[in-house]
Amino acid sequence: MIVYATHRGGRYLPFAKSLQEVPEGKRGLYVNLTNRCNCDCVFCLRQKKEMAAEASLWLEREPTLAEVVAALEAADWEFVSEAVFCGFGEPTLRLEELLGALRHIKKSRPNISTRLNTNGLGELAHGREIASDFAGLLDVASISLNASTAERYLSLTRAEYGIDAFEAMLTFAEHCRAYIPKVVMTIVDKVNSEDEINRCRALCAARGLTLRVRPYEAD
Repeated sequence: MIVYATHRGGRYLPFAKSLQEVPEGKRGLYVNLTNRCNCDCVFCLRQKKEMAAEASLWLEREPTLAEVVAALEAADWEFVSEAVFCGFGEPTLRLEELLGALRHIKKSRPNISTRLNTNGLGELAHGREIASDFAGLLDVASISLNASTAERYLSLTRAEYGIDAFEAMLTFAEHCRAYIPKVVMTIVDKVNSEDEINRCRALCAARGLTLRVRPYEAD
């Protein structure tokens, strides 16, 4: 499923089927580019849930940019509130396809807000600063903070880059502030204690970043 919408209860539906089930109101249009991820988070839904074939985010193969654009064009944009690059893998691992799809959206539908949900490790993956690539293309970057220390971060995310991943993620977030209008750091509520959430909030405040505590979907 390349293009989908989210529904209550952690349900994912192809965008057209979403409109059949709930024919009124706007919703986020989510874009799924890859199954690959450079983290192996202990709380990730990739490990926690099985998905029916007709509503699965697992891709049989990675779509080409042309296939992504075709899926975008097939959607009914009258009902789209924002375009979100998310899925079950890390979107920045397919950076060129991600940028190409963002360019298409901004050219064809400039009034649609765009968001990237990312683990923030794209600069480590590509060995360079990539935040500037998103200038004029992304309206919101949502970056998974996950923890207040490098040690806790690594224990939760099991990032393939080791202990250096935490600081690299924070550096990416700081880079993004120069090019993306809204940068938000996120943590999951049930995975973290109130004290840990407060430590994350203080860390973000010290770096001029905004924290959002998001609900954990277990099912």
